[in-house]
Amino acid sequence: MTQPFYVSPEQLMKDRADFARKGIARGRSVVVLGYDGGIAFATENASRALHKVSEIYDRIAFAAVGKYNEFENLRVAGVRYADLRGYSYDRTDVTARGLANAYAQTLGAVFTTEAKPLEVEIAVTEVGVSQTDDQIYRLSYDGSVSDELGHVVMGGDAERLGELVRSAWRPGLSLEEAMRLAVSALGTAEDGSIRDIKPEALEAAVLDRTRTRRAFRRLTSNALTELLAEDDGEAVGEQTTEP
Repeated sequence: MTQPFYVSPEQLMKDRADFARKGIARGRSVVVLGYDGGIAFATENASRALHKVSEIYDRIAFAAVGKYNEFENLRVAGVRYADLRGYSYDRTDVTARGLANAYAQTLGAVFTTEAKPLEVEIAVTEVGVSQTDDQIYRLSYDGSVSDELGHVVMGGDAERLGELVRSAWRPGLSLEEAMRLAVSALGTAEDGSIRDIKPEALEAAVLDRTRTRRAFRRLTSNALTELLAEDDGEAVGEQTTEP
């Protein structure tokens, strides 16, 4: 009789974590930034149908990197959770914290009990009445949750791009400044050169705190072109020409 193959729990968890991290790193990064009027999202995504940034509820949005079918299932589950809670109790009872806790339980359960972890990393955000009230929660493949202050970068070369954003971000940025920072970070290579990213290749959205009910709105290519254009003729993510 053959002996069953044994793998220590520590090695099993390490292998699962390495597998999930490699899958997430293959995706293009998503940048989430707080600005004076709300929370901005930007990522490279030429698809007009397969979104990495979406609305969950009145003032709550969802951003994700990794395998699309896996984080899309999480998004749909989050919408159902929010609708059910808002209908059963009150719309104000639907919060990013509650949604993040629900996602953490799902991700943690899959990571510890299933053969394959979810290759996803997600951010759950809620815009408040002021920038100090904004909430940004980052959730990893293993269910761990971190409360981010003002900004977060996920997927791809997240650590390096996160340092770029961290060094330039400050409270009170305008929407134009936030989008230029996000696009500049997305296009920055390891050697420091900035790659040109056209507005048509970007997926961008905001949670606008001035809107009374549904704060989420997507930014069109035309809106992005205006936001990324600077008065002095220089633009982040756009090539300029001399007259």
